[in-house]
Amino acid sequence: MNLHQVLKKPLITEKGTILQQGGKYCFMVADKASKWEIKRAVEMAFDVEVTGVNVMNVQGKQRRMGRNIFQEPAWKKAVVSLKKGDSIQLFEGV
Repeated sequence: MNLHQVLKKPLITEKGTILQQGGKYCFMVADKASKWEIKRAVEMAFDVEVTGVNVMNVQGKQRRMGRNIFQEPAWKKAVVSLKKGDSIQLFEGV
């Protein structure tokens, strides 16, 4: 898998911003990506040193729109721990 296809987007949530203070960052990643591929992709993209990667599969939620019920797709989430002193600037100049 190409390293540019591994990281889809960063997850900016309330829990994610609390984790950022401890040096952990959340990303939506490709479904077939492994831990070492995620580690290499983050290190190459942001020029930081990764100490750990935790991966979880998030099940899609069931939604309603009127009488119609549909299932959102499942996706994969990664929480990446960085070496003490490293950080990722997700918002430049904000």
